[in-house]
Amino acid sequence: MASVPIIPDSYNHVLAEFECLDPLLSALRLDSSRLKCTCIDVSKRWLALGSSGGGLNLIQKDGWKQRLFLTHKEGAVSRVACCLHDEDYVAVATSQGLVVVWELNQERRGKPERIYVSSEHKGRKVTALCWDTAALRVFVGDHVGKVSAIKINTSKQGKAAATFVMFPVQIITTVDSRVVQLDYLDGRLLISSLTRTYLCDTEREKFWKIGNKERDGEFGACFFPVGKNSGNQQPLIYCARPGSRMWEVNFDGEVQSTHQFKQLLSSPPLPVVTLRLDPHYTSSSCSPQSLSFPKLLYLTEHCVMTWTERGIYIFLPQSVQVLLWSEVKDIQDIAVYKSELFCLHTNGKVAHLSLLLVDRCIERLIRRGFWTLAARVCCLFQNSVISCKARKNLPLDKLEHLKSQLDASTQPDLVMQLEELISKLEPLDSACSSRRSSISSHESFSVLDSGIYRVISRRGSQSDEDSCSLHSQTFSEDERLKEFPAHQEDEQVELDNVSHASVTVEADRNETFLPFSIPLSFRSPSPLVSLQAVKESVSSFVRKTTEKIGTLHISPDTRGRQEVKDDEELQELTVNLVASPQEEKELEPQSCQLPEEDHLRDLKAATAEAIAKLQDPLVLLEPQRMRRVLQEWIVYLEGTFGSKEHSASSTKKSETVSAEEQRAVLEENLQLDPTDGDPVDKEQSSILEDCTKQGNTDETCVSKIKCENSTDLKGPLDCGFQVSPPCVVEPDVQKDLTELTTLCFELRVFSCGNGDAEESSDGSLPPAASWTLACRFMRSYFFLLDLKRIKQYIITMYATSPNVWETYTAGLKELTCHSPVALAMENEDMLKILKQLHDLGPWDDSPLLLVHAQRLYEKFGETALRPLIKFHPYILPSDIKQLCRNDPAHFLAYLDSLVKSKPEDKRSSLLRSLLQPESVRLDWLCLAVSHDAPQKANTVDAEGNPRPRSHLFTWGYSQLILLLIKLPADCVTKEKMADICKSHGFWPGYLFLCLELDRRLEAFTNIAHLDDLSLLNGEDGSIPETTEEWKFLLHLAKNHSTAFHHHGSQNGNAVSNGSLSCPDCITVENVALLLAKAIGPNRALPLLQECGLTLELSERFTSVCEILRIAEKRQRHFKMENEETGNHTLKMYVKEIL
Repeated sequence: MASVPIIPDSYNHVLAEFECLDPLLSALRLDSSRLKCTCIDVSKRWLALGSSGGGLNLIQKDGWKQRLFLTHKEGAVSRVACCLHDEDYVAVATSQGLVVVWELNQERRGKPERIYVSSEHKGRKVTALCWDTAALRVFVGDHVGKVSAIKINTSKQGKAAATFVMFPVQIITTVDSRVVQLDYLDGRLLISSLTRTYLCDTEREKFWKIGNKERDGEFGACFFPVGKNSGNQQPLIYCARPGSRMWEVNFDGEVQSTHQFKQLLSSPPLPVVTLRLDPHYTSSSCSPQSLSFPKLLYLTEHCVMTWTERGIYIFLPQSVQVLLWSEVKDIQDIAVYKSELFCLHTNGKVAHLSLLLVDRCIERLIRRGFWTLAARVCCLFQNSVISCKARKNLPLDKLEHLKSQLDASTQPDLVMQLEELISKLEPLDSACSSRRSSISSHESFSVLDSGIYRVISRRGSQSDEDSCSLHSQTFSEDERLKEFPAHQEDEQVELDNVSHASVTVEADRNETFLPFSIPLSFRSPSPLVSLQAVKESVSSFVRKTTEKIGTLHISPDTRGRQEVKDDEELQELTVNLVASPQEEKELEPQSCQLPEEDHLRDLKAATAEAIAKLQDPLVLLEPQRMRRVLQEWIVYLEGTFGSKEHSASSTKKSETVSAEEQRAVLEENLQLDPTDGDPVDKEQSSILEDCTKQGNTDETCVSKIKCENSTDLKGPLDCGFQVSPPCVVEPDVQKDLTELTTLCFELRVFSCGNGDAEESSDGSLPPAASWTLACRFMRSYFFLLDLKRIKQYIITMYATSPNVWETYTAGLKELTCHSPVALAMENEDMLKILKQLHDLGPWDDSPLLLVHAQRLYEKFGETALRPLIKFHPYILPSDIKQLCRNDPAHFLAYLDSLVKSKPEDKRSSLLRSLLQPESVRLDWLCLAVSHDAPQKANTVDAEGNPRPRSHLFTWGYSQLILLLIKLPADCVTKEKMADICKSHGFWPGYLFLCLELDRRLEAFTNIAHLDDLSLLNGEDGSIPETTEEWKFLLHLAKNHSTAFHHHGSQNGNAVSNGSLSCPDCITVENVALLLAKAIGPNRALPLLQECGLTLELSERFTSVCEILRIAEKRQRHFKMENEETGNHTLKMYVKEIL
């Protein structure tokens, strides 16, 4: 069997063509060489097709019936626009430049009539039409840049008003070039021309240019409405830019960021599911595509669509993702409504595509009887079919039914591929096989016309009798039946609330298609009928599966997915305490309720005593005394909440064993080959060696190793976390325990698990042992830690220990394993998860947001970091640096995007607020100059000096580097930054720091090596200020000219000293001219003679000096005239006063 390429699981959408519109065009006679379709538009009700003969066909989408034909004698129809908020109006532009507005009179069942004809653009080519989203107003743009507005007076307001009131055409503006696209939203008009995009407030008549950089060509722009649940968030604007880029712009016309899709478009195209051809996919990547997007169209929620001569592209711009791209050739125009695309090709053909989830597409193909095509799509998108989300629409039974419809004799490969896919689905539901066996042995069933299996239970069977004993252990049947309709209702709501992750056409709102379409043989009944069939089978199914499910020791993640229905319990999740669902408490013996009086009496007394001692200023201001207090208290904490295996008997036994015996046993246990031993054993062995070198054979050293061996230390994620208290704890007691436990962690007072306390802050323990103790402490008392303080302490004090951070995040994951965000992480796409996080806010620095961010990063990689900018300051760069510690380039991209998301005048203040502590400035600077930077060999020569013109290289993070350098800092920090810039060859920053540190001669030396006279300017103080500095610069220029330019002339270059071929080079004559301009030619000549450089000057220098003398003389004369005029005016003014 030939292997078929499988589409990656990141693609779960597809463009599908379920019906061919060629017969419709043939019936409308739009398929001939004389008459063809010229323009297209679509609304909820109408498909509008303009023709080259001047006719406009309005086809009702419900049944694809031609309802209206409007004729125009003014020429061919070039543009058409349907009014979306009132579908009784259509605007048409003709080839002569006339704009005709029609009222269809469908409500009154009258004849369509022209209600407005505008000749404002007569003789010009109308290139864009756009309706107001609220009022009856049409915006028109033409090829010379004129934009006008036509306000319509409707006959619905009264016949007299329609007859006598005719609003004049309003000229909105005239832009610099042809109008490419118009869009309108909430009182603002978006105009995209060949050179730039303009935003117009049509109510206040204000205009803005979007961005500063122009473009040349057809580039579209569109509004990006926000969702209904976005509160006061304003819509966005997306503008196409050259090189597969888009500007993200706010509603005020300010560019927020630039999104680059060039590299993302290197993925192979997805096939279009069509009845004409079998879908094919090649897994080989193509080269990155640098494209120009001629139009941008908002497609459903969160999607923007465009096209080129090569294909159709659909983006998720907010998360900078490519939802899909497919090869569709020769597209002239596209009209969209929700997730429907109507493509007009250059040959006049029209294609109807739908953007669907893969499982919805397959389900629709099955219902329409296209078995072979459905099977091929299943095999291509099997990664998406296997996902739990798709299994709701494509259950195993439906796939088996699909396989039964295939002919094994003619399609053996396809049948085998589908069987392989079905075999992969079996393990995902352990109850599936038992369900089918139970159905076959105890129940009868029949397949309805809808394809649903209707199960009829045999009352009185053995299985029913056996299930009666389950009522005392699990939910009763009545309780589960009460839950079932609610669960079905939740799924129905999920289908109705379409988002960017589930972009679907309205699910077959009507099944009346073109008369030439294939009739449906597998039609789904109404949801009520399907629900009734399921309800009849659920009774016996619950009885047969409850016992098996109830006896399984399922993992917390699986149990969380089963309990996600209980939203109220999930909302009770807090930072320090998780209220476990009732089912979990029944399954976990450790969560049983313990009597507080017996269990917490000693701990409460010790806690009160410790708090009283810590309030003593003598203790509070002395860390060693604080540690001793905490060491005494943590013994009670260990006795109350510690591991059960450390009982009192084992403690007494350990006390009787001498230190020498303990050491002998440990030495015997650690006799392992260092190359083969476990990493933890190596770590313990190193601790023992440290003790041996120090000569410590006392209890302290052995206690350290015994503490290491007391728990499983093979990794921070191997042991479970105590995320909830094992018994009921009063809120006041919980608060005190949290304060003391967190203080123990911050002062590194840890319990060894044997009733003793160990502290490592004085350096008596090696770092590895201290890290291990910290990890075990967090696992044991995670429910008692202040997670905000712990996070900051780990970032600051455990920066070199990734295991401690991994343990902390693993505890957060355990704490949030039942949250809706964690459960949605497996099935939903990134943007929907981000929206869910936004809706759950505000987070107020909650660490739980951080762990959700880590889950996003682990699943989606670097693309998940950019959207996290919107959660600042709840997520800080220090948090992101921890997430990306294995790939610093990702952190750098996040930091750069965060800084650039602010206006330029606020970037410095933002960056300064992020430098906490100040030492991170140097770390960030080192990262910025070492990533996306030119090769060091191209910027620094063998002697460590700058290579000529190497300061002109492009640095990916040059803006961030300069911001870090220019922030206020002490001299020591500036010197360190200067060394970093010099070592990496970032010369603009190095020159700035040299001037800041008053190392001016060093700056001039490097400018001479860079050989760029433009660096000597007065704006940043880099021009010489004293005679000595001028002499030094002239000496550098002389040496530099000898070393570089003379060598270049020998090689045939047209470079001579001071010639016009190198006006920006560091030469004696160029520096001398700069000197003459700065201090005047009369003062410059003696200085040049003193340096012995007059012989190296050419006639050009003499001519320039003469010009400078004349200019100075005229300036002095002009100044004297102004003074005389001013004195005369003053005298006249005084005379008038007197």
